[in-house]
Amino acid sequence: MIALGLEGSANKLGVGLIRHIPSKPAEILSNIRHTFVSPPGEGFLPKDTAKHHRSWVVTLVKRSLKESGVKVKDIDCICYTKGPGMGAPLQSVAIAARTLSLLWGKPLVGVNHCVGHIEMGREITGANNPVVLYVSGGNTQVIAYAEQRYRIFGEALDIAVGNCLDRFARTLNISNDPAPGYNIEQMAKKGKNLVELPYAVKGMDCSFSGILAVVDMMAAQLLSGKPKPLLAPEGELVTREDLCFSLQETVFAMLVEITERAMAHVGSEQVLIVGGVGCNERLQEMMGLMARDRGGSVYATDERFCIDNGIMIAHAGLLAYETGFVTPLEESTCTQRFRTDEVLVKWRD
Repeated sequence: MIALGLEGSANKLGVGLIRHIPSKPAEILSNIRHTFVSPPGEGFLPKDTAKHHRSWVVTLVKRSLKESGVKVKDIDCICYTKGPGMGAPLQSVAIAARTLSLLWGKPLVGVNHCVGHIEMGREITGANNPVVLYVSGGNTQVIAYAEQRYRIFGEALDIAVGNCLDRFARTLNISNDPAPGYNIEQMAKKGKNLVELPYAVKGMDCSFSGILAVVDMMAAQLLSGKPKPLLAPEGELVTREDLCFSLQETVFAMLVEITERAMAHVGSEQVLIVGGVGCNERLQEMMGLMARDRGGSVYATDERFCIDNGIMIAHAGLLAYETGFVTPLEESTCTQRFRTDEVLVKWRD
């Protein structure tokens, strides 16, 4: 079976085509993405992002078909992101999916964005039954599978870790191209002074708003030099790179702690990192150190699959479609809030 997937829950518009062959790995036929990039110091507004998606979706679908060599008659279903995400961009992609469904006479499958990340990560890495750390601009969750649901063991109580990093990039006026989190990661590699920041782990949950407020104040002091220069514990002047380094080290340590707690709880030796922040090499390194100490292993994908993409929606949608699930046209809505554990994962035993 072949599925077309449309993803547009945030500033990435993705279109992908995937083929499932029984007892064989999924075959990726095309995976195309176009990103709406806002000016430095600014976030992406829902209205502008939705306009970007509407402008590009037809072009990307045509490119995807041409690149894959797939004909419309070969497609079995059209999968789209139902949620969670930003309202206006989600609506743009849902309308595009409905239009294609009516135009081509194909069934629709609404997909949970988080489940799409998990299933794509499992498919690419071969992780069997891991504890999943899902970290992105809009979500931070520690997840494990049980009884046909992806159960949320811990999550961010306020803002997501990716949102924390993105907002700090705006404070420092760091470029959003290719992504603010990526640019923070590159600056953090040059940092050497670790500045003490709030560490907020509450059981299995994390809080990132407090640490963002403190590091924002430090950045303001650093940039203005008032009331006095910002100094590291060793007396050296703190740099922008030091603040990026300190923020990364602190928030990633928090994520590693709650992931290890989940591993101990469910008795798993595998960690799968998914979502846009999952591309961060330092996060993968820190998680790897923890997992090795426990005799376990870490699985992660590269930017083709950890950053929002259409192929993950096609893959998760096709898994559901193969169990008989379809989304009737009158129910093909989208929602900004769609919990990971609301989805019946019928394709797993």
